[in-house]
Amino acid sequence: MSEVKFEVWTEKYRPVTLSEVRGQDEIIDRLKAFVSSKSMPHLLFAGMQGTGKTTSFLALAKDLYGDEWKDNVLELNASDDRGINIVRTSIKDFARTKTVSEKVPFRLIFLDEADALTKDAQHALRRSMEDYTSNVRFCLSCNYSSKIIPPIQSRCAIFRFRPLKREVIVQLLKDIAIREKLIIPEESSTYIYDASEGDCRKAENILQACSAIAENVTLDVVREVVSFAEPTELYEIIKLALAGNFKSAKDKMSDILVKYGLSGMDAIRQIQKQIWNSPDFDDKLKVKLIKFCGEYEYRLTEGANEFVQLNAFLAEVVLIGNELSPTK
Repeated sequence: MSEVKFEVWTEKYRPVTLSEVRGQDEIIDRLKAFVSSKSMPHLLFAGMQGTGKTTSFLALAKDLYGDEWKDNVLELNASDDRGINIVRTSIKDFARTKTVSEKVPFRLIFLDEADALTKDAQHALRRSMEDYTSNVRFCLSCNYSSKIIPPIQSRCAIFRFRPLKREVIVQLLKDIAIREKLIIPEESSTYIYDASEGDCRKAENILQACSAIAENVTLDVVREVVSFAEPTELYEIIKLALAGNFKSAKDKMSDILVKYGLSGMDAIRQIQKQIWNSPDFDDKLKVKLIKFCGEYEYRLTEGANEFVQLNAFLAEVVLIGNELSPTK
């Protein structure tokens, strides 16, 4: 069997140049301007996973340096070493060395997941950004820019990456399907987009998983792969809880978690979508329900037991149902 079959599609179809990057047109135009001028400030890429932050940086480096890009780029992941030593060793050693490129007067340091750095490490990084400006430019990538200290933010041009739009991911899935000789109906690609929530990497991984099951990626195949509950089932849970049927709502929630392999976080997020899009709930009810969605999602991110928290969430919905009557 050909080795290419085992390639990870997120790498196989990763854009090589800035012109190939999709869905972040304004950002790409500004990065192209940096390439043209051979001059750029320190950069901070912020946004959710799978929106093109790392891809954009690699494409920027390849456009800047061509075949010499690996000699002029240092890639680090801050989540591997969150302390100050990563700044004192790897970064300083690289930053002291001048570029080997004749066209570009600086090298690049890419620090992925920079919001995982400790505050002490970030302050040390700020000093390095000042001391080695003549040799290097820093590019920091993070999910939450609020976790980056203000002195670093003020030294960077900040680019905020948005979740990719539906039409961008749907077209990308179609292009990959053609190259991989797959059949993917419109409803399947739309379902994959809904499951990915604008995360391009997740969408590609779902499609690759589907391709291992069948060449015709039908909606049933996608549902088999994706841990994604049917909207009507989640909606029914909320309606049961609002009607005061706590045990029925709890039992159905447990069945859905097992049936679809959902995590508590997935369940809360999907429930929030159903509440927001419901035509049956008035705005006052939606606001109360979504407030509790946010609170219990936070508890889950902090490591609370998901079954206990989901049951507590449903109990809150029951109490809301006793106070408010949903619009029929």
